[in-house]
Amino acid sequence: MFKKLMQALIVLGLLCVFNSPAKAFYTDMDESHWCYQSIKFLTEIGVLVGYPDGTYKPDIPVSRAEFASMVIKSLGQENTTVSQPIDYADIQPDFWGYNIIQKAVYFDLIPNGRGTDFRPYDPVTRAEAITIAVNALTTSQISEQKAQTVIEKSYEDYTQLPAWFLMAAAKSSLLDLDVIEPGREGKMEPNRPMNRAEVAALLYKMMQEAKLNPNAKLAENMQKRTAEGFVVDNVRVQGSIGVIPAGAIFPIEIQSVVGSQISNVADIYTARVPANIVTKEGYLLVEKGSELEGQVKYVQRGKTFKQNGEIIIKNTVLKTPNDQAVMLYGVATLDPEVNGFWSKLFKNKAVQTTPGQIIDLRLLGPLRIDLTNGYIYE
Repeated sequence: MFKKLMQALIVLGLLCVFNSPAKAFYTDMDESHWCYQSIKFLTEIGVLVGYPDGTYKPDIPVSRAEFASMVIKSLGQENTTVSQPIDYADIQPDFWGYNIIQKAVYFDLIPNGRGTDFRPYDPVTRAEAITIAVNALTTSQISEQKAQTVIEKSYEDYTQLPAWFLMAAAKSSLLDLDVIEPGREGKMEPNRPMNRAEVAALLYKMMQEAKLNPNAKLAENMQKRTAEGFVVDNVRVQGSIGVIPAGAIFPIEIQSVVGSQISNVADIYTARVPANIVTKEGYLLVEKGSELEGQVKYVQRGKTFKQNGEIIIKNTVLKTPNDQAVMLYGVATLDPEVNGFWSKLFKNKAVQTTPGQIIDLRLLGPLRIDLTNGYIYE
């Protein structure tokens, strides 16, 4: 009983260290905030980040460059390679958002500036942000008359909507992309800067719709790789991103020898993925042949009459066939099968792996994977 308790405490300790949810919470908001769940989710998948002091600052505006970056990340396209140049007059290749804005142009989210200014530091207005979100989707065509009817029913300040925003505003209402802060019901306020809370709510809604109806260029680029292999349940597929949750189990093939009578804590072990790891839909998550590396975390020697051998190993690194090496934390417990009266009485069984042996690895933290190219996000 004592050794089982110790084993549970070791695994629990690893879970606390490597699966801390702290990054999903901010000191300046709690679950009562109207946009808390969207902000929490987008933070967990790496679209949003807080400030060094632990705050999110939901009420401050978002710049046009920042919003372009958030949109591309939320669609899972930050690693897309785009060769066409940008011809905005006020953005040079050394600007931090140059490449991300280039992607936004490529995917038809924003128009090519043709020598005009992008104004990257200006706050993005609600009309601009909603138009970009609508542009990410394939939508049904509607007439100007239909659009006018929709906005007149939806917004009491419809007369303030600029003409260029008419269609996007109507489609936003029809698609339920509207983001209205409590206390501002019935108003679009197209020229008001969109704050960080509203941006989170809009991006979350856009992501859900983009899973079903991305625009043509996004759909082409979001084709997911498929394969047969070991199915991991409860994988969350978000656009082109698959998230294997903490606690998920998949097989690994041990390449080195570790044993209760020969190994010591901190000894290195190597392993590989013996089969493709896939979602229940058949999307490829981790390729067969990916390499793993870790250390022996806990060793219990087999001793006659006292205890059977046992080892806990902790994985730390995953190397994929596309030459990417990322941190991957997981644990596996190796203990002998004990059957029969005499085996239970003598308690001296040792445990030792052999090259090629398959064991189960349990993840200590989530693993985010681009389903289009196998890229793993840390």
